[in-house]
Amino acid sequence: MAGGAAFLARLQRVDAVDAVPVLAIRLPELERVAWRRGVRAARLLERRAVAAFGTAVARVLRAEDLVAHERGSDVFVCALAAPMRGETGAPSDARAALARIAAAMEAALRVRAEAGWTSVEPRQALPPLETLIERALARGAQERERFGFFSALGHELRTPLAAIRGYLETVLDEAVEGEQRRRFVRIAYHETVRMSRLVEGMFEISLLDLHGGAPARAGGSLDAALDATRDAVETTASRRGTTLVFPAPTALHVALDADRLTLLLRNLVENAIAHGRPAGRVELRADASARTVRLVVEDDGPGVPPGERERIFALGERGTTHAGGSGIGLALVRLMVERAGGRVSVGEASLGGARFTLTLPRSLPAAAPMATGDGRAYAEPDGALGRGAARGAPAVRR
Repeated sequence: MAGGAAFLARLQRVDAVDAVPVLAIRLPELERVAWRRGVRAARLLERRAVAAFGTAVARVLRAEDLVAHERGSDVFVCALAAPMRGETGAPSDARAALARIAAAMEAALRVRAEAGWTSVEPRQALPPLETLIERALARGAQERERFGFFSALGHELRTPLAAIRGYLETVLDEAVEGEQRRRFVRIAYHETVRMSRLVEGMFEISLLDLHGGAPARAGGSLDAALDATRDAVETTASRRGTTLVFPAPTALHVALDADRLTLLLRNLVENAIAHGRPAGRVELRADASARTVRLVVEDDGPGVPPGERERIFALGERGTTHAGGSGIGLALVRLMVERAGGRVSVGEASLGGARFTLTLPRSLPAAAPMATGDGRAYAEPDGALGRGAARGAPAVRR
C-alpha cells in the first residue's frame, strides 16, 4: 500500500479525461485508543484497519485505482483512477464506492468511520495530500448534515400528515357526527396550517441556512401552543394510558411563533410519553420571570443517565432505551431553542424519570402596550403572573 508521496506521484500521472474522484476514510477511534490505551494498542488497531481496508478495496475498486495509507495515520485514501463506468459515473460511483468501503471497515472493526470525497483535475498541479483529505472529509461532513436535515424534515412532516389522514378518514365515517366531527376537522385544519409553516420554518433553522445573521425575533402565545400540543398528543397518551398534566392558562408569550413552540412541546411531550411508564404520568409546568419563560416536561420513566444527557441532543443519536425513535426530535428542539436565544437541558425529574427544561426569551403581545407619561409605550412585564396564573396555579388534567 503506497504512502502519501507515492500516491500523489501516481495520481499526477493518471491519464484521464474527466476529474478523478479521491476518497478519504478517517477512523477517529485510532487517536482515542492511542490516548487511552497507549501506542501499542493503537498500532494493533491500525494493523487491523489496514487489513480491513485492503479487503474492502479489493472487493470494490479496480486494479488501476490507487490506494494509500501512511503508517501512524488514521486516514485511508483511494483515487478512482480507472475509467469510470457510464457517461456521468463519477459522482454516483464515488459515493457508492466510498459507502461500501467505509461500511466494510466499520463492520470489520466495530468503530465509526468518517468518510468523504473530492476530485482533482487531470494533468493539473495537485495540492498537498493533507489538503485533499481535508477537502474530502469536509464535503462528507456537509453531505451528512444535509442528509440529517432532510431526514429531520421528512420525520417532522410525516407525523402531522399521518394525523391529518387519520382524522379525515374518521370524519368520512358517517357514524361520527356533531361536536366530535367538528373537533376532528378543526384538528386536521390546524395540522395543515402548522405543517405549511413548518416547511418554511425548518428551512429557516436548517444547517443549510444561507444567511449568517440571527433569525427575526417572533412572538407566540404559550396558551395556543399548549392547546395545539394537547390536541396532538392525546391519542398517543390514551394508547399508553398516560395521564397528562398541563398548566393552567397563563397568557404568556415567548419569542418564538406558536407553530415552532408547538413543535418543541410536542416533541418533548411525545418523548416523555414514549419513555415513561405504561399507564404513567407526564407533567408540563410553566413559570416566568420578567425576561424569560421556563417550561418543564417531566416523566416517570427510567430517566437519562448523566453520561448521555448531552449526546441525546445530537442529530441521529438516541439514549440507551427500548422506546422507538429516530434521534431527530431532540436535536431539532435544541436547534430551534438556541436559535431563538434560549436553552434546553435535561436532568432528574421529581417523578423519577427525565426532566426537560426549556428556557425561552419572553415576548409581549402586540395588543398589550400602555402609554406612559413620556410618550413611550410598553407592556407590563409581569402582567400574566400578576393574576397568579403561571405561579402556583392548579394543574389541568386531561
